Formats: sequence, C-alpha cells, structure tokens
Amino acid sequence: MDRALTPRFDTPATLSPFRYRHGSSLAITRRFAPAIVCAKRSPIDGVSDELNLIASQNLDQAPARRLARSAFVDLQLQLDHCLFKKAPSGIRTEEWYERNSKGEDIFCKSWLPKSGDEIKAAVCFCHGYGSTCTFFFDGIAKQIAGFGYGVYAIDHPGFGLSDGLHGHIPSFDDLADNAIEQFTKMKGRSELRNLPRFLLGQSMGGAVALKIHLKEPQAWDGLILVAPMCKISEDVKPPPLVLKTLILMSTLFPKAKLFPKRDLSDFFFRDLSKRKLCEYDVICYDDQTRLKTAVELLNATRDIEMQVDKVSLPLLILHGDTDKVTDPTVSKFLHKHAVSQDKTLKLYPGGYHCILEGDTDENIFTVINDIVAWLDARVDPK
Repeated sequence: MDRALTPRFDTPATLSPFRYRHGSSLAITRRFAPAIVCAKRSPIDGVSDELNLIASQNLDQAPARRLARSAFVDLQLQLDHCLFKKAPSGIRTEEWYERNSKGEDIFCKSWLPKSGDEIKAAVCFCHGYGSTCTFFFDGIAKQIAGFGYGVYAIDHPGFGLSDGLHGHIPSFDDLADNAIEQFTKMKGRSELRNLPRFLLGQSMGGAVALKIHLKEPQAWDGLILVAPMCKISEDVKPPPLVLKTLILMSTLFPKAKLFPKRDLSDFFFRDLSKRKLCEYDVICYDDQTRLKTAVELLNATRDIEMQVDKVSLPLLILHGDTDKVTDPTVSKFLHKHAVSQDKTLKLYPGGYHCILEGDTDENIFTVINDIVAWLDARVDPK
C-alpha cells in the first residue's frame, strides 16, 4: 500500500505564513523544533506479545525491518484479503539483494507464471511513498503473473527491506537512478530476452516511473500509472514562505521529521475491512515526513510537471475519481499534455487512492483486469 505524501504538506502552526508573515525565514526556523524520534506503533489486535514487540522496535535501519518482515510474513499471507485468498496457484517467486553503485543492498523480487507457461512481457514495479513491494503488492503481482507476465520489483532505498534510513529520500533523482540500475539488471535476465518491458508505478512510484522514462525515453515499451503523484495540486501546495522555510530547514536538518503528521487512513481505502489490514504491513513508513524527503518530492513533481510534454510512451493512467491523496485532475493534466500517441485514462467512480488493494473485491479485480487487457493488446495486438 502506498503512503503518499501529497496532502501532508499542511502548514504547521509554527510555520504559518499568517502567524509569522512579518518575520524572516530565519525567525520562523528558530521557532520550529523538528522531531527526530520514531513514533511508537500501536499494538496489533490478535497478535502475540512477541510479534507486537518486534513490530514496535525502531525500524529506522534495514536489519530491523528485515527482522520484522521475517516475523510477520507467514501471518500476512493468511490475511482475509482477496489478493491473498484468490492468488493463482503455481506462481514462482524469487527474492534477492543487489548491491547498487552507492554500496546499498537493494531488495528485489520477481513473480513468474507457473512452470511451463510462456512469459509474455516484463512488468517492473515502482512502489509508493512509505511502502514496500512485499505486502499488498505481493498479491497484485501474483494476479498479473497469473496472466502470463513476469513481474519484477524493488524496495526503494530507505523503504521496505532495502538499505537506507527509513523514510529518507536524500535525492529523488538518485531514487530513479537506482531503479534504472536495478531494472536494467532485471531486463537482462535470460527469461526476458527479446520480450517487451513495461513500467508500472503507483502514487509516488508513478513519479519514479515517469522520471525513469524521462531519463531513458527509448528503454521501455509502455507505462502504467496508478494514482500517480506527478503534480502537486494548488490547494495543497505550500505557500511560498513555507516552501522557502522547508528548503532552509531541510539543509539544516535533512533527516528530521515534518510536524505535525496528518492521519490519512480514511482517504486510502474505501473498504473498511481492508483498511484494518494495513496494520499488518509492519515495515511501511507511516511516521512524520522527513524534511529533505518533503522537499525532494515537491521538487520531483515540479520537474515532472515541467516535462510532461516529453512523456511519449504508450500510456495507461488509472485513478479513483474521489481520491483525496493524489488529485485525479492531475491524471487528467498528464493525459492531456503527454505527447504519447497511445494514451488511455480510466477513472473509477467512487474510487479512493488505493484502487488496487483497498476497494471492493470486484473493483480491485476490475482494475487488475484493465491493466492486463491493456498489456495484452500491446504485447499481442490483434
């Protein structure tokens, strides 16, 4: 599940441009006390004290996150969710780590059709802010692999099981470059030789996927974006004085956490029973946003917005039309201005942010089937 950042740029009282409109940015900085400590996770109902203890540990570093995931992985697969309960049989999975050019160990995973089934194409996935490819996406990937696709994913540095300070994005360009580095290795695997390659990105992962495409425009055969974070809506964009202060603070305290945190859980999942399952995603980053991360995400969306007329791949955009996390009008903007000759926008009535994992069973499989139908039409056009 994605922990998208967009609506979290609320103006804290200590940063309010109205309260301190006559003060300098430095004066505002002196009044701002960035948080560095981790928020304590609430106990998970029905889980042993031992597991709750593991989940409540400081997960700032990858070894602790890997321990937590290892402790919860079997329990997660038994959750009452259609993605897990209705997973196709025989899907072959592999997990491994790759050392990137910065010396970080990056978690990688693949999902392949059952033995003997031909692979139609590769789908490389970019997860959203705070998320991982090991929880809900594990079920999504199995569904797509069940239709004959090889699905590949990484955890971005600082998220999930990959190295890096939890929730810290020192450079969004580095995030995209790391994905390019890992996906290039994956595309070179023997099972993918001469096959089409598609990018799939969700929320912040949509921004990563767009950056990848803009950096290597000829390297992919298509782009699928789910509720993409590619432009900050005007109603949630920080006022200029606040943005100036954020940038200054991010240079002084890049790893500090933006205060206050806004609870967005009601905006992610339309299905209440599925929303409850999010607490089992114990390695997600659901704490206050780090200052440098906030600035990098703002800069990334601004950069993408300025280059949207360079988006040229075959393009599928999917978005819930009541999403309050990433505004559907942003997807309309992307669809309108992308120069792709082959572009499709699908809006799902009543859909929230997490249309791939947080809606009714019927709607979840509708979205997955729409993705597969779009892929099928471009892998084997009639």
